[in-house]
Amino acid sequence: MRERTVWETEKLISEACGPDRTRKMVEIFDELSDTLCKVADLAEFVRIAHPQAAHSQAAEDACVSISGIVERLNTHQELYCALRAIVDGGDKFPMSSLDQHVAQLFLFDFEQSGIHLPETERKRVVALNDSILQVGQRFIAGAVSPRAIPRDSLPQNLRQFFSVDGDQVLVTGLYADSPNAMVREAAYRIYLHPDKHQEYLLSEMLSSRHELAQLCGFPTFSHRALKASTAETPDTVNQFLDIMTQRLHKRAAVDFDVMKKLKAATNTGSTEEDLAPWDTPYYTHKVKRDWLQVGSTEFSPYFSLGTCMEGLNILTNSLYNISLISDELAPGEVWAPDVYKLAVFHEREGLLGHIYCDFYERPGKPNQDCHFTIRGGKELPDGSYQNPVVVLMLNLPTPCWSNPSLLTPSMVDNLFHEMGHAMHSMLARTRYQHVTGTRCSTDFAEVPSVLMEYFAADPRVVRTFAKHFQTQECMPEEMLVRLCASKHLFAASEMQVQVFYSALDQRYHGSHPLEGSTTSVLAELQKQYYGIPYVPNTAWQLRFSHLVGYGAKYYAYLLSRAVAAWIWQTYFEADPLNSFSGERYRQECLAHGGGKPARELVADFLGREVTPENLANSLINEIDSKNEHINRIRQ
Repeated sequence: MRERTVWETEKLISEACGPDRTRKMVEIFDELSDTLCKVADLAEFVRIAHPQAAHSQAAEDACVSISGIVERLNTHQELYCALRAIVDGGDKFPMSSLDQHVAQLFLFDFEQSGIHLPETERKRVVALNDSILQVGQRFIAGAVSPRAIPRDSLPQNLRQFFSVDGDQVLVTGLYADSPNAMVREAAYRIYLHPDKHQEYLLSEMLSSRHELAQLCGFPTFSHRALKASTAETPDTVNQFLDIMTQRLHKRAAVDFDVMKKLKAATNTGSTEEDLAPWDTPYYTHKVKRDWLQVGSTEFSPYFSLGTCMEGLNILTNSLYNISLISDELAPGEVWAPDVYKLAVFHEREGLLGHIYCDFYERPGKPNQDCHFTIRGGKELPDGSYQNPVVVLMLNLPTPCWSNPSLLTPSMVDNLFHEMGHAMHSMLARTRYQHVTGTRCSTDFAEVPSVLMEYFAADPRVVRTFAKHFQTQECMPEEMLVRLCASKHLFAASEMQVQVFYSALDQRYHGSHPLEGSTTSVLAELQKQYYGIPYVPNTAWQLRFSHLVGYGAKYYAYLLSRAVAAWIWQTYFEADPLNSFSGERYRQECLAHGGGKPARELVADFLGREVTPENLANSLINEIDSKNEHINRIRQ
């Protein structure tokens, strides 16, 4: 496979750089990208997911080989100059706006390695990229490592709640679900205690990213990360976050006041009179359980995996005229015996692609729900279409002889979320695979999956499939209403903390050097953006592993939710199963993948400019309407 890939890439390089080119440069680059991605994406998936070590190791070897080829291409001056020439001066073949957009994306990818810079600076970019990768991996490892303290430093009445290893107590997390406030407080203060090595790694990563951005011609790393995004600039993100902060302040205070009164009433032996950061997750869960009487065990019998898949089939059929049909597997086609394959069929267009469903937990499987693109869709030279292939990986309970796999409400949400990514991959009909499906800006890639969570929280949708696995009786209406309402409880305070995290991420990736340590920056921003005070001598950011993978892009969660809420309110809130709205959403949003600039795509579909004010309005409107709904239920 490696030899064939090398041969094909060499052939395409010769075509791109030669004088007798007979097609657009962007077409050659996309074929080059497709050739590499088909091997790299499959190998990366097998490396992560295959239960047999031999297969995983072979896949890792393939990943290393492909990385070597990509690294060589990234320094191929003649190839870069050929692309640069058509971006700057136009191709000898007419280029559409799509061609120009995709060519610019390829050029930006090229320049990530500094190929456009003088040799000394280019070598520095390569060294910085390598350092950022290594430091980031070490930071992630440190972010999840347990904290050990001498056993005698913890009061005796608390030791029983933690793991004891000889003369040490191990604190492995925040113990947010503990009903004992002293346990929650102890875990918070110990687990988030400052760590000099983690602080060094974080500071090193941030300063290296800043130097990298400036070498590549950007004022800050945030400017570099937001290029070609929906937000486009850090100023837009910061305006959005500031508007959200102003409008969430009173709404979140109401949430915190409810929790504070409940804390006073329960008198759990806390050393703090005011609400503390270790209290909010506990009381959010408690109120959901007590006020709305929502417990996972009560609802799971109505959410067997079979009924949930039936619900997804009803939804996709209503919206897009597609059916999810179980397909036969060839011998050796899958990596585990309980993986199955769905063919995605459109009523008129026929087969659109395949989804492999790896849904059940098993030893050694990554404990993370995710979507993998194995093969991207694209138009082929003969006019046919290369259908996409994706894998959805979840960790659902394995069925046993007496029960099918029964899902908790949060598992149902995750299933719908990941299926949103799959639908983006299946329903995109892009000319180029480089921009197929989820291959778009981070702050738009999550929109289709977050939108699916709105369907999973709407009683009119859940009612179509929630049936008891034994009796086949529909979920009682009163249960259904309680469940869907519970998903929006304390929405303002939960959103406020996401605004705070996003603001912190932007500040860390803004101007450097920072004004003080990463911890002092956190304390300053917490006062500005969050309604719960900073706890002295803690360093929450040193456990925030998302700073590595989502550097300067953590805001994308909020912005994606804002766009999804806006789409929901405009097209689906009145009728979530409306086929006209579904078809329009497919044609004007999903079909483009990343082939249309995200900001332009959203503005065209919604008929309004993507401004910080409009984005904030969609989220605040949602919070207010859901709070009114919850208050009516409680009364």
